[in-house]
Amino acid sequence: MTNYLRAFVVMIAGLLLGFAMTAVSLGLGRGFGALHVGPWTAWPRHGGAEIDPYARAVLARSGEAPLGRDQGLAFFAHTDSSGAPLDGRCDYRVSDVTPAARFWTLGATSVAGRLIDNPADRHAFTSSEIARREGGAFEIDIGAQARPGNWLPVSKEPFVLTLRLYDTPLDLESAPDPQTFPKIVKLHCA
Repeated sequence: MTNYLRAFVVMIAGLLLGFAMTAVSLGLGRGFGALHVGPWTAWPRHGGAEIDPYARAVLARSGEAPLGRDQGLAFFAHTDSSGAPLDGRCDYRVSDVTPAARFWTLGATSVAGRLIDNPADRHAFTSSEIARREGGAFEIDIGAQARPGNWLPVSKEPFVLTLRLYDTPLDLESAPDPQTFPKIVKLHCA
């Protein structure tokens, strides 16, 4: 009888350990095959048939619908260009160029992926509505305090920037050039 009890306890412990490890692995990331370009990270396989099971589980859990491989690609930034975490108590400037794409959006969300409530009711900029400098370059100021120009409001907590490139000829097999991606520069903190 004691052998059956031991076997039962070992099975239950194995199940609990398996469930715990699965929960930890789903909470740590978005799967395999990340593409890093400066502070920007994308997962090109999420929108295709070759998505790994961990990424599929993370996406099912979050309810996110990734762009298809032929539709575009989403890049996420949790840090500025110097590697410091993005913090809503600081002001940032996203500037310069974006990779070639028919259309792009740049938005800010909470770390959990939710829209950030703000009085301006602005959550993103698009390539067709942004005010540009001479030559086509742009600057977007990010911070909690309103300012003139291209201002993307955030709350005074950590946030994530999302750059979505639609219909892009970006070559994902070779490492994309970080110089073709917007830079995220911390201006000052409150």
